[in-house]
Amino acid sequence: MSARAIETMKPGDKIRADVDENEGLRVRCGSTGIKTFFYRYKSPGTGKLVQLKIGNFPDVSLSEARLELQRLKAIRRTGVCPKRHMEEQRVEAERLRRETEQVEKSRNFTVREMVELYLQRFIEDRMVDDPRNPGQRKRVAGARKPKGQSETRRTLEGDAVRVLGDLPARSVTRKMIVNMIMEVVGRGANVQAGNVLRELSAAYEFAIGLDMFEDEFANPAILAKASLRQAKIQLTSQKGKRVLSDRELSLVLKWLPGSGYSTTQKKILWLTLLTGARTGEVCAAEWADIDFVNATWHIRDTKNQAERYVQLPRQAVELLKQQNKVTGRYVFPSTRTGVPIQQKSLSEIKWHLKNPDRVQNGQRFRPEQLWLDSIPDWSPHDLRRTVRTGLARLGCRTEVAEAILGHSKRGIEGTYDLHGYESDCREWLQIWADHLDTLM
Repeated sequence: MSARAIETMKPGDKIRADVDENEGLRVRCGSTGIKTFFYRYKSPGTGKLVQLKIGNFPDVSLSEARLELQRLKAIRRTGVCPKRHMEEQRVEAERLRRETEQVEKSRNFTVREMVELYLQRFIEDRMVDDPRNPGQRKRVAGARKPKGQSETRRTLEGDAVRVLGDLPARSVTRKMIVNMIMEVVGRGANVQAGNVLRELSAAYEFAIGLDMFEDEFANPAILAKASLRQAKIQLTSQKGKRVLSDRELSLVLKWLPGSGYSTTQKKILWLTLLTGARTGEVCAAEWADIDFVNATWHIRDTKNQAERYVQLPRQAVELLKQQNKVTGRYVFPSTRTGVPIQQKSLSEIKWHLKNPDRVQNGQRFRPEQLWLDSIPDWSPHDLRRTVRTGLARLGCRTEVAEAILGHSKRGIEGTYDLHGYESDCREWLQIWADHLDTLM
């Protein structure tokens, strides 16, 4: 076998074997004129003839082919089939290439991108190609209902993205997440802290499932959860018991107009006190559901999934009529975004008023002496409990007070007593609103 002999080969020609130490080297000229080197040998494992491609001439010269032949023979002498060995090397090289690409991809994959991936491809509704109608797209429902979708986005963007958003997701540590969660706990929002940790952990799990990280990557949010549990950090709600007495309520009502709350937030707290509705329901109220003629407020989306009509006392109607002059679709919109004010902002502002040395977004909150000296701490949701207790103190029947708050009847009573007590609710909410006036 010589280079000259290979050069003169025609399609279909074969040089079957070299001699001596190069025995087993073959070359074949294909129908297209390409000449290819092969190593033909008996597999040490099976004893069957195996033909292994070495390369094409002249990209691989005869001398290079002979050197490769010797390397393959050395592998065969160890009892390993050279073809199988090369296939294993190819698989390993491909694995290393994929791992390298994965590491590079995950190195540039930020927490912000991870959260957006989780929201857009799992939590929220999305448009996809319709396989039944080529060229058209259809809507696929997300894992949460619309309200849950917006709440999940708000939860993650408000804290996780704000604190960790620009960091590579793979570089976020357990300690970073613990510190972020403790910041949320520090402002008195333990339940929100638990929500942030749960959703961030789910976002990481979703990205891990899509192979956005290397195989040995550990979810840092799960590690943080274990650390917080070991430290006995409470991230779930505790049964509320705080109720404001008439004396405390009088102080709050006199303090509220000049407090650090915004004008809109003050009105939300006022309407909560006047109706006993949840602060979240008040924040989300729309003008389409307010009936000034009948003095009612139709709450469609409730915690117990039961619609109800709130009977508005005279003071609530007056408050809403004043607000109606300056807003659009929503009763209490944010002046910055136009969408309803977030319920959590009420608790956050209250916390900052009680902790005036803290600074948020460059703003330092002034001391509120009421928080420091006058009464024990309270939260906006305590106002709803205060309404219920105050109604009972004034003599309101239990079934009427429960109807005012929109609580579902339990057991056999919930099955057979379907009366809404509308007239009774109207009467007692007016009595309660008048009582608030006397406290002022």
